Amino acid sequence: MSTVPRSSSLEFLKQLLDTPGPSGFETAPAQVWRDEAETFAEEVSTDVSGNSFAAINTGGKPRIMLAGHIDEIGLMIVHVDDEGFLYFSTIGGWDAQVLVGQRVVIVARKGPVEGVIGKKAVHLLNPDERDQVTKLSSMWIDIGAKNKQDALKRVRVGDPAVVACSALELPNRRIASRSIDNRIGAYVVLEALRKRSARKPKAAVYAVATAQEEISWTGGGARTAAVGLEPDVAIVVDVTTATDHPSVEKKEHGDVKLGGGPVLSRGSAVNPMVFELLADTAKKEKIPYALQAAPKDTSTDADSIYTALRGIPTGLVSVPNRYMHSPNEMVDTADLERAAKLLAAFARRVGQKTDFTPR
Repeated sequence: MSTVPRSSSLEFLKQLLDTPGPSGFETAPAQVWRDEAETFAEEVSTDVSGNSFAAINTGGKPRIMLAGHIDEIGLMIVHVDDEGFLYFSTIGGWDAQVLVGQRVVIVARKGPVEGVIGKKAVHLLNPDERDQVTKLSSMWIDIGAKNKQDALKRVRVGDPAVVACSALELPNRRIASRSIDNRIGAYVVLEALRKRSARKPKAAVYAVATAQEEISWTGGGARTAAVGLEPDVAIVVDVTTATDHPSVEKKEHGDVKLGGGPVLSRGSAVNPMVFELLADTAKKEKIPYALQAAPKDTSTDADSIYTALRGIPTGLVSVPNRYMHSPNEMVDTADLERAAKLLAAFARRVGQKTDFTPR
């Protein structure tokens, strides 16, 4: 089995990763995703929540939903002071320490605005301050404005921003970028749909790039998408924390390696029959995989989908990711290809008589 994505798919992935789109402002990467889907899907659409849909065999049964969220963590401008410095809050969960000194791109009404995150220079810190963790309130964004009026010509309060880190190809099929969480989920479900489109399935298969997962306290786009589609089964694709680097306790967080294949979740939000079919499919397709325990919630779209409507049997397939929620997350593209192949094979095996009632 080839574990190298097609060259055109890899270029699509890099374009997807490089396009700014934090939670609530996903329109640009969603358009990139839909443009790619138009090249092979039978139907492509969007909805008022910002979700994007691509489908094949829409008249088939049962209905299968493959979901990966397309938003990323980011920043939002909350205040512009008289000197033209921008103060910000976070969109999604950040470790403030990784923001110090970063370049940013603000998604403004008239186009992208570049800036840098500033803080008091080390030479000006007193001994007590040097030992303290940097807080968001101690940082600002400098866009080179002369004053408030000058800054407001280019930005507004409420404008989102992302860290300016583009996709970087590394040896051994690895790629580093911001927004890997979870553009790669949206990428994988579309690649799985592409694979199924080559041989028309009996089921109706929908790939969905969901919105606002990083801030989905009430279910985000995943819940509204699931309610709209009414699928018979759903598979969520997200990232999970790789534990194959220094300072991670495997006895606490499990053994998850880059290049080790997709990770199948067991426990919260995961239907046991869906899990077993995924695991059996991986074995039949000779796809390596790892297991991950989810004794509480999964912190993914699966939490929003499995309780939608009267309950939707849901599975969770994750891709190992180093340095999550940082400007340089890292994955192995072989894991992306394996995850897409697993989803495509799963969709082939689901029929009208498939019963996901736990027994």
